[in-house]
Order: sequence, then structure tokens, then C-alpha cells
Amino acid sequence: MNFDALSVTWSPRLLSILRIMSGLLFLQHGTAKHLKIPTVQMFAKLDPMSLPGIAGYLELVGGVLLVLGLFTRTTAFILSGLMAVAYFVAHAPRGFYPILNQGELAILYCFVFLYIAAAGSGPWSLDAMRRK
Repeated sequence: MNFDALSVTWSPRLLSILRIMSGLLFLQHGTAKHLKIPTVQMFAKLDPMSLPGIAGYLELVGGVLLVLGLFTRTTAFILSGLMAVAYFVAHAPRGFYPILNQGELAILYCFVFLYIAAAGSGPWSLDAMRRK
């Protein structure tokens, strides 16, 4: 089996899959905050104009745009910044180690989105369709 040939074929497709799955997972944070789907107790009385509330709007819109692969580089860059801010505002003050301050997901999203911002949307996206 030639792994180099496989990677040439599958790398762009896996980029699209990474973008879609990251977008779907991220989208659920926004739907939980603003649409109450799924119901998350800590978001029950969320002020829409608070920092988590504003982040929820970015999660909703950004998640949809990532799933569709529309304006992907800009969206992913903005969401990467959002996750960096989320880490330093909400998690880092609770301690140095991400495993102890529950910041692992924010860091992972930050770097996945930064990668997507650099790599683009992949072939299965509205961005790719617009380029054709």
C-alpha cells in the first residue's frame, strides 16, 4: 500500500471532513446557548449580551459557515481568535495546566481553526464551488 499516493488523494477530503465535523461540534455550543438545543443547565439564564452570549452568536454563525465551507478562511481565523480569548479569559485564570483548568477544548479548537484558516476549506465546500 502506497501511503504517499493515499495522502495525495485523501488529504484534501480529510480537510473537508475536519472542517465539517469541527463546525458541527462548535455549532452545538451556539445552539445550546441561544436555541436551548440541547438543554445545558449552565446556559439556562444566559444573558445574550454577556461575553458567553456574544460568543454563542459567533458559535452559531461561525459553525454554520464552517459546515457549509463558506468564507472559511476568514471565519476560521475569527473563531480561532475567539477560542484564544476564551482560553485566556475563562480558563487560564483557574490554573496553568489545561487539564486542570478545563481549557483543553478551547485550545484544541483554537489550533484546529487556525489550521483551517491557513489550509482552506477543502474540496467539499461552497468556497470550492464558488472558485469553479
